[in-house]
Amino acid sequence: MSVAIPIARTRRKLLVFAVLTGVAAVAGLPGWTVAALALTCVAIPLAVAVAGGAGGVRELLRPGRSAAAAGGLDHSSEQGERFVT
Repeated sequence: MSVAIPIARTRRKLLVFAVLTGVAAVAGLPGWTVAALALTCVAIPLAVAVAGGAGGVRELLRPGRSAAAAGGLDHSSEQGERFVT
């Protein structure tokens, strides 16, 4: 049984690991710590690629704007079907 994890949560985790990598490098933590964090930053997109293909990686790295964020009043396909008379 597989459970789909929302891409937004994965994007947030990637950002957190990237920030932690930068902080660890600036703070002068041991090299293996910085390397482990950097490898985790590389492993997250690889895991998304294995699970969801190139489209998943594209969505992870370049999030698209939703219709609501663009200022439109778009409805989902289910809502659109309900409004059809």
